[in-house]
Amino acid sequence: MEPIVEFKNITMEFPGVRANDDVSLSIRKGEIFALVGENGAGKSTLMNVLYGILTPTKGEMFIKGQKINEFSPKNAISLGVGMVHQHFMLVPSFTVAQNIVLSREPQKHGVLYDLEAANKAVADLSEEYGLEVTPTDVVGQLSVGLQQRVEILKTLYRGAEVLILDEPTAVLTPQETDELFAVLRRVVREKDMTVIIITHKLYEVMAISDRVGVMRQGKLIGIEETKNVNERILASMMVGREVLQDPVEKKDLAGEVKISVKDLRVPDNRGLPAVKGLSLEVLAGEILGIAAIEGNGQSELLEAITGMRPYSGLITIAGQDIRGMSPGEIRQLGLSHVPEDRLATGVSRESDISDNLLMGKHKNPEFTRFGFHQNRKSIREYTQQIFEKFDIRAAGVDTKVGSLSGGNMQKVVIAREFSFDSQVYIIAQPTRGVDIGAIEFIHNRILEKKEEGAAILLCSADLDEVLRLSDRVITIYEGRVTGEFDKDHLEKTEIGYYMTGSREEVSQ
Repeated sequence: MEPIVEFKNITMEFPGVRANDDVSLSIRKGEIFALVGENGAGKSTLMNVLYGILTPTKGEMFIKGQKINEFSPKNAISLGVGMVHQHFMLVPSFTVAQNIVLSREPQKHGVLYDLEAANKAVADLSEEYGLEVTPTDVVGQLSVGLQQRVEILKTLYRGAEVLILDEPTAVLTPQETDELFAVLRRVVREKDMTVIIITHKLYEVMAISDRVGVMRQGKLIGIEETKNVNERILASMMVGREVLQDPVEKKDLAGEVKISVKDLRVPDNRGLPAVKGLSLEVLAGEILGIAAIEGNGQSELLEAITGMRPYSGLITIAGQDIRGMSPGEIRQLGLSHVPEDRLATGVSRESDISDNLLMGKHKNPEFTRFGFHQNRKSIREYTQQIFEKFDIRAAGVDTKVGSLSGGNMQKVVIAREFSFDSQVYIIAQPTRGVDIGAIEFIHNRILEKKEEGAAILLCSADLDEVLRLSDRVITIYEGRVTGEFDKDHLEKTEIGYYMTGSREEVSQ
């Protein structure tokens, strides 16, 4: 097959960092190419060069045989390149159709915005590619999975021949992932498109790609036909050592109740019921996993427990009724929170790593003088220690968090929250967008907290992660608990049925 994209000796340098180091790569027309590597390996940087966001320090790039002299998204789009970023670039207050046709709006009489035509064009596009959306829905009120569909449709509306997907399944359930892969196979087969997937999930690489390129520390380590490798080989190439996800021994450490939720009812952003009379308990020394398809009330449940959303019913943390408490007051009871959306509620992108790691401890006596002057020496010593312990890949603690890869942003959140000696951990999507080496590290930290006696409520779109870590699992569908399973009955297919509402409520 002829190459549609060629990189020749691409080097991309930032102050103190060489993100891409002499990378040469050809991607063929009509193939699905997976690009894998640890956080900070240079994958997203290389694709940002392809999409014109970055101009390489050295090297040449060709699209459809044409040498690129002007690096800009506008030029890339005109040449048929589309990119869906890991952190979506949508206007929350716009409808689905308004986002998709933005800058290319159909017009009536050559002047007026033709809303009806826009809605029809999006409905037709949605049907053609099997990516179901409602054109009139407001994007800010959609689940993350549906927002991703909007991003993909936006690139297809602009006539993309090369579709770049940065961590496309990080926000999807197994069912949604299967649907996405079916769509990708169809567009490659029927439209002769080229799809480039940046991912950390090696089993997905094996399931979807024709070829795979492995990057490590800015260099392209190798390119393989997917049929000639396996997950173990790819993991070793990525990390430079054997990486094994060993089964977790489920020890019975459960003690007293630390999280209690009774008859909880929580509205969504539209005021409609999202959680409908839900009850659960989490014990000290236990991990309770939530298995649910995106948009079934699990987000609202966790936001209610952490004080971020109003509710009716009873929630107690370490025996304390939290009604009327602010998120800060609830944290003082001994609660740490890893939120599902790190950009919205997990980090301050404009602040440096040091300030982000200090949040929640910034008023501690060892870090302040007289209650308002910062003790920068002690702050730097503390944050540098956490920075190194959690292997955050950046030039230093003075680096702005907004410049980090998604996986390293997640490490900042994990590092900050796990540095508290908390009784209760509310953890949502702990390894979203994180590489295989970091997943191993984060999972071990979660298990350490459990063994220290913490009560952990874990919610992840990665069902394998929920099953691996949890002592018990509950399934939630449309705001209600549909099933409960103990550590001896964690069977993936069966739990999947309860996630889709196909079973009556049961306790295993």
